[in-house]
Amino acid sequence: MNEPQTEVHQCDAAVTLAFSILGKRWNGMIIDALGGGELSFVALRRTVTGISDAVLSDRLSELTDAGLVLREVNAGPPVAVVYRLTDAGRELVPVLAQLGDWARVNLIVTPR
Repeated sequence: MNEPQTEVHQCDAAVTLAFSILGKRWNGMIIDALGGGELSFVALRRTVTGISDAVLSDRLSELTDAGLVLREVNAGPPVAVVYRLTDAGRELVPVLAQLGDWARVNLIVTPR
């Protein structure tokens, strides 16, 4: 017997690319936190609960390299470093808000 042929849906390359960045733990939360405006490293660490300094530093570098976050050094005194979203990063904020809305309705968090 011949089985009916079904077309296999291929994951879009752009979706794959987006999740190569957004699928990493903490990246979405960092972008969401910066959606409220620029923050210092310390303020980001407080906002993104549970992230270590080393991981936050690594993720900020990745997001900067991806063109989603800008790192700015303010000469001061005192010298201060702040992070803010680029235009591309700001475009993600409503997408993350929609994802959060979807999760509140459709995902159930079970206690461990």
